[in-house]
Amino acid sequence: MVIGTCSVQLYFSESGSLKRKRQFLKRIKDKVRNKFNVSIAEIKDNDLWQRATLGISTVANDGRFINEILSSVVKQIQSENGVEVLDYQIEIL
Repeated sequence: MVIGTCSVQLYFSESGSLKRKRQFLKRIKDKVRNKFNVSIAEIKDNDLWQRATLGISTVANDGRFINEILSSVVKQIQSENGVEVLDYQIEIL
C-alpha cells in the first residue's frame, strides 16, 4: 500500500470575506473529489480570507500512479478562476 499526500497553498485575489473564500473552496473541493476520488480538506489558514492551504490524500498500490493523480489535482486547481497556487508539495509514503 502506497499513500500519497499533497499540500497546496492558495491565494484568492477576488475574495473579500471569509464567506467568499469558503464559496471558492467548496467549489474547488467538490470538483476535485468528484473528478479524482481523493480526500481533500482545508488544513491551514482557516481565518484568513485571501489564503488557504488544502491537504489532499489518496491510496493506491503504485507510487507513480499516485504522483500522476496528485499532479493532475494540482493542475485542476491551477485552472480554476480567481485562484492562484502559491506553492505545493507532493509526498509519497
